[in-house]
Amino acid sequence: MTNTSPSPALTLKEILYGLAIHDQVRTLARQRGSLEHLFVLISFGDLLGVPILPPYYSLRLLPFVVPLINNWKRRLLRERDLMDAIF
Repeated sequence: MTNTSPSPALTLKEILYGLAIHDQVRTLARQRGSLEHLFVLISFGDLLGVPILPPYYSLRLLPFVVPLINNWKRRLLRERDLMDAIF
């Protein structure tokens, strides 16, 4: 049987990551999601009845946005409360 415990250097690296930048990474991921949500809303808001861009530009962006539409709809229709904004 071999011992598969992580090395002390790897453990120290993970601890320092958790102490130093984990919160920043989570915040940046949340901001990226918000900006992505806003981009899809501006680009394809006409699906919800919010015509912001002319249809020509929306159709040009369609191949890039198709993979994002399912996640966008799920985030848009998700119930939210005050605690979501805080955490």
